[in-house]
Amino acid sequence: MKRIKLIGVMTFALLSATATVSAEECTAAGTVGTGGSAAAGGTSASSVGTAGVCQTEGGTTSSIGSGGSAAAVDGKATSKTHVNDNSEKLKAQTKAQAVDKGTFSKSRTKTTAGEDSLQSTTRTMSHVPGEKPVKSTTEQKIILPQQ
Repeated sequence: MKRIKLIGVMTFALLSATATVSAEECTAAGTVGTGGSAAAGGTSASSVGTAGVCQTEGGTTSSIGSGGSAAAVDGKATSKTHVNDNSEKLKAQTKAQAVDKGTFSKSRTKTTAGEDSLQSTTRTMSHVPGEKPVKSTTEQKIILPQQ
């Protein structure tokens, strides 16, 4: 019960603090996003990533998000997402994979948001033993103008 009250107080304080900030127009902005799914036999895997950038006279603001899921009827399924923030860019990577004996499905999305570019790539693959693997790649890249 105390945890809910603390979160409510923190949310109110955050909203109160951000309400006084004035908005700036973006001099350049962009968004990218890719996603994909793979399925074979009793397995499936999906991943998605999206990023956005707003350049203003005061600097650059970026956002990034990524996620995925995997499922297997009788096998094993895993999904991992990692977000890395450094001074030059945001990076996110999601890997999802499902395996049932020799049959598998996997999906991986890598997304980056930098001051000068945005990029997202999703690769998927599914395979049933004795058959040719099914692969797919989706990519989106935007180069932003230099300030």
